[in-house]
Amino acid sequence: MNHFRSLGDDYYVNMNLNTEMDLPQTRDAVLHYFEQVQKRFPSMRNFYGRERGEYVLEEDKDQGNYRWMTIEPRRICSGAVNPECLSDALRQHETALEIAPYALSVSPLDCESLNVMVGFDFTYRGNHNELLVEALGICPALERMADVPGATVLGTDPSLQLALDEDCRIQCRLSFEPRTSAYHVRTGEFPEEQLSVYFTVRRYGSLDADESYAAAMKRLAELCVELVDGHVVENVLLPLQHVISTK
Repeated sequence: MNHFRSLGDDYYVNMNLNTEMDLPQTRDAVLHYFEQVQKRFPSMRNFYGRERGEYVLEEDKDQGNYRWMTIEPRRICSGAVNPECLSDALRQHETALEIAPYALSVSPLDCESLNVMVGFDFTYRGNHNELLVEALGICPALERMADVPGATVLGTDPSLQLALDEDCRIQCRLSFEPRTSAYHVRTGEFPEEQLSVYFTVRRYGSLDADESYAAAMKRLAELCVELVDGHVVENVLLPLQHVISTK
């Protein structure tokens, strides 16, 4: 089992490969790619197209945990929602990247960026922005502003982005997506919405000549999990979980 499952109402592990050149968009190329994916994951059988050249293959969503993949003009995405274990999600992302060079002619040179993201959703009926301030605090220089008599927090966007090497090619970012609007605050009617926490590790630039996309992704995933476990769980996720439980 996966320890991430207990840290939020939902969690997900996503991979994005952004390319410098356009990916093939022909019928044969797209279908061949997804047919190869489906051979390894037969339950991924829902295929459809969206606007602007985006094609999707996914599992049924009614069980609460499912896989999905997309091809966009310059991006390949793979996501697993509430996977039983992290290895299941990473095996899926490896599959997406192992097939791409052959089915979509993706060269190691053609990498604008590759990233792995772990996200957590917390279902909460109330002001998400006030929840973030209460659970995580705010910059000391802004604390007195939050104490303005009669004021209500309408927006807070805590985020931190770090370079993890001297060349700034490997970076990580912690960000939040509250879903409370001024309308909710004005009316006092707060729908049950999900507050999202995202932690992303991203690598920029082409791969080395002897490097594969799957191997590069695995290294990013290991780093992502290490940083989440070491710096995000105790200082971000558990405080949010605690404050929500007291409301």
